[in-house]
Amino acid sequence: METGYLAVCLGLRCAWVALARDAVTCRIRPIAAITILLVRRKEGANERSRRASDRSEGTEPNLAGTSFPTKDPRPIAPPDFNSHQPKTVRLYPLSNYTFGTKETQPEEDPSVLARLKRLEEHYDEYGMRRTCEGILVCHDHNHPHVLMLQIANAFFKLPGDYLPHDADEISGFKTRLNERLAPSGNQFSNDGNEGEWEIGETLAQWWRPNFETFMYPFIPPHVSRPKECKKLYFIQLPSSKVLSVPKNMKLLAVPLFELYDNAQRYGPQLSAIPHLLSRYNFEFVDEQGKVSAVTPGGNPNEGSVPRTKVLAGGDESMQQENGAQQDLKMDNTQA
Repeated sequence: METGYLAVCLGLRCAWVALARDAVTCRIRPIAAITILLVRRKEGANERSRRASDRSEGTEPNLAGTSFPTKDPRPIAPPDFNSHQPKTVRLYPLSNYTFGTKETQPEEDPSVLARLKRLEEHYDEYGMRRTCEGILVCHDHNHPHVLMLQIANAFFKLPGDYLPHDADEISGFKTRLNERLAPSGNQFSNDGNEGEWEIGETLAQWWRPNFETFMYPFIPPHVSRPKECKKLYFIQLPSSKVLSVPKNMKLLAVPLFELYDNAQRYGPQLSAIPHLLSRYNFEFVDEQGKVSAVTPGGNPNEGSVPRTKVLAGGDESMQQENGAQQDLKMDNTQA
């Protein structure tokens, strides 16, 4: 109570000093100064009383006749920004594809050391080994997903494999894709039917300088005879396709945001795929065949969160798994 009284007295004193200064400067008589002070205090009290009344009655100040500037809700269209851009890639929904399983395909080598030993034997007899792998992309909720294999719950890899020493690059690559993903009836067919693959451009080359697990996206300056070259191709998926995976493997659809900067889980090659695909603009097609979004795209459907999906293979098919469920140690430098 005393504090409030002192504050009021201090305020009156400051106001009186200000008015006295004005009186001296402007030659206002003291009685007139006191009158001005009382009028100002009364006006302030009336204004505070009016505001308190408005708050108690829940009324708002009358703004009738007041005009406010309005902002156009439409976004500003930027100038064209597609110069020297690769062709736009059309992605189809994950639900358009049918996934199944086929006979088990055991690994050729029981260990990493055995793979490297076989690589050394191949190099001694045929020279540098050629490996081809495909980046197959579809979309779920207008976000790109990459199809990849998970082998024995141990590591991830893209569909494909090394080529026989005398095989043509593209036809040999299609044969490897069919061995991994084509249904059992036509996995060895390349006659232009449903099993045909549309091989796109090369997105990356990885080099193995020595008989070791490390691969690099360049040839080290001290290396003149690399032991293996792995090429990653973009595979344009059709609007629908039947894919089958060996029973001892899982076929996953991994969203780009899960791969990005996640070398600890997927390794440097797979975690770099978002960088490789960033050069493309995408058209996202819905199940009715209509383009539902383009780059830059819209938000996912309300309540939907893209995540890694197990499409086929493993103990349970068509299940969803969270990337944080398992702490797997990946070996993504498959020889």
